[in-house]
Amino acid sequence: MTFALHGIAVSKGIAIGKAVLISRAALEVSHYLIEPGTEEAEANKLLEAFDCVRQELNTLKAALPKDAPQEMAAFLDVHQLILSDPTLAEKPLALIRQKRLNAAWALTTELNDLLEQFSEMDDPYLKERGNDIRQVAERVLKALQSHNRQTVIGGEGLITGHFEDDTIVVAHDIAPHDMLRFKENALSGFVTDLGGKTSHTAIVARSLEIPAVVGIRHASDMIEHGDWIVIDGDRGIVVVAPDEMLLAQYRNLQSEKRIESEKLQELKYSPTCTKDGVEIELFANIELPEDAKHALDLGAVGIGLFRSEFLFMNQEYGLPDEEKQYQEYTRAVEAMFGLPVNIRTIDIGSDKAVAGAETGSTGTSPLGLRAIRWSLSEPEIFLTQLRAILRASAHGQVRLLLPMLAHAQEIHESLRLIEKAKQQLQERGQAFNPDIQVGAMIEIPAAALMMPLFVKHFDYLSIGTNDLIQYTLAIDRADHAVAHLYDPLNPAVLNLIAGIIREANRANVPIAVCGEMAGDPALTKLLLAMGLTDFSMHFSQLLLVKREIMQADTRKLKLHIDELLAAYEPVEQSVLFNRLNSIH
Repeated sequence: MTFALHGIAVSKGIAIGKAVLISRAALEVSHYLIEPGTEEAEANKLLEAFDCVRQELNTLKAALPKDAPQEMAAFLDVHQLILSDPTLAEKPLALIRQKRLNAAWALTTELNDLLEQFSEMDDPYLKERGNDIRQVAERVLKALQSHNRQTVIGGEGLITGHFEDDTIVVAHDIAPHDMLRFKENALSGFVTDLGGKTSHTAIVARSLEIPAVVGIRHASDMIEHGDWIVIDGDRGIVVVAPDEMLLAQYRNLQSEKRIESEKLQELKYSPTCTKDGVEIELFANIELPEDAKHALDLGAVGIGLFRSEFLFMNQEYGLPDEEKQYQEYTRAVEAMFGLPVNIRTIDIGSDKAVAGAETGSTGTSPLGLRAIRWSLSEPEIFLTQLRAILRASAHGQVRLLLPMLAHAQEIHESLRLIEKAKQQLQERGQAFNPDIQVGAMIEIPAAALMMPLFVKHFDYLSIGTNDLIQYTLAIDRADHAVAHLYDPLNPAVLNLIAGIIREANRANVPIAVCGEMAGDPALTKLLLAMGLTDFSMHFSQLLLVKREIMQADTRKLKLHIDELLAAYEPVEQSVLFNRLNSIH
């Protein structure tokens, strides 16, 4: 019987194939009391299991192929760190010695306590880290039950054998150890019960460009081994046992996407220019230095937004020091071969937490201590990042971008600290570009209403539409109860964006849009009509937007923008918006 499951879309595309269920990692654990006098022997059994998994991780890491995604090595590092934390074993050892619980029962007790603590956390990133601990503990449990080190190291893992090309992996969750096998196989897609946009499965699926939907509760219970399934990675839908008609429709859609993708590739080396000759700059948003290569391959003329906080978020213990940051920024700069790289200073807080960084009680609120507010409250950490970015500017065309400015005082203090960082480098005798361009994100209505101040102090500007929409409409993006009110086409939002672009163009200060709106082809003509010439987006959207630009005539589009901006009734606005998109 055909049925559909809904989850979180984390990697786009259509996948059709047979489900291969990966056995759930959670193990049935025996519960019993050990004989008096055997406590130390049982404790040693647990310690040996830890040691066994430690060796297994070392073996896996040493065997990583050179072309393996960097995320895989990072995941193994995280699990090694968890395993080396003595607190994970301390409580189970105490339970064995004091209450005579068997080793597996003692470890499971501690695991359940830890998972309960993580489940109560609001932050999705930290909640996801609870899965890391569970995966490590379950690996130790497997070692305990196997009583045979060679079995565990030799491949008694969750995945054995090679897959067919049309295999879709369905699992409760997928540990990073098992991701190594996916690199070796031509899989079609992933479906998991657990996970979010920052889960291991999501990150690796995107890096391998494989469609994936995660966070489907009970998917591994409802899908049977060998079922034909369809993954709609664009919409977060998994269709199980599709009938012939539905299967045919998805095959057609898959074929159309493949043809579309091939046609889009032909645009990579064409100039990005409208039909009336307006040259448009397409930049890419990246989160990690290795993303720069993908951006370049797809024709980006630079990095419009390097979200530097992801360097911090990937650190389990403490913040990266200046040298580490400098090396990572330089990697991205060198990968772009002289093209500009806009590095945004850390945007910590709200939905992005960083291990080892204190954000205070307001740090999880979008209105709290986040972005530049947090940086200015931690001047030494901010100076460390500024020095690292400045040093990277000696290797290419680096620009420095400041997020979430709203007050003149924040502007002045930020610029003062940039000058201080330059002075510190001069005193050290370290190279940097003294004329580095400094830009500001316009993502708060207050900033949009103070454009004269921003065009006076900054070399360029960038509109962060995600936050600008959030703050204009007073909607917390992470709150599902109001998510339906998040609307890029709200008349207030459109008028604010149009006003920002108009003011920047009038002052002859370069301005880009780097939020989600820039990467949505349905909104490309709208932004062109407003006078935007610089777009920055996820690199996967570059060619789609480029195609829209090449089919647009800005002279015709601009004739209709005032009427659209003056429309406040949804029906009227919808008609005018559709008319604008139909203009060629």
